[in-house]
Amino acid sequence: MTSQVEKIVEKSGITEGFCLVNAMHITASVFINDNESGLHHDYEKWLEELAPHEPVDQYEHNKTGEDNADAHLKRQVMGREVVVAITNGRLDFGPWEQIFYGEFDGRRSKRVLVKLIGE
Repeated sequence: MTSQVEKIVEKSGITEGFCLVNAMHITASVFINDNESGLHHDYEKWLEELAPHEPVDQYEHNKTGEDNADAHLKRQVMGREVVVAITNGRLDFGPWEQIFYGEFDGRRSKRVLVKLIGE
């Protein structure tokens, strides 16, 4: 997502401020980390071990007719949103940091909200 957010920041003309990137659904996440395929694989494996999808009857939430309780739990761990400083008109990251969108359910259309504040 980083390049998409960078374009929004550039178009805004803001040189100093903050950028909020928010996953606007309860089974999705926005997070910051390294763009390294092994790490992304490790996240998937770790999250599935932490909150396995099956058996779906292990979760109270799934008694409502849904079967996505694990997606809610994964989102809670990975977070809802990130805030990144804007400095000199650019996202101000630490080394290797990038913005990522995590999708843990996949059955509904979702949106991401990007809000900028600054001058």
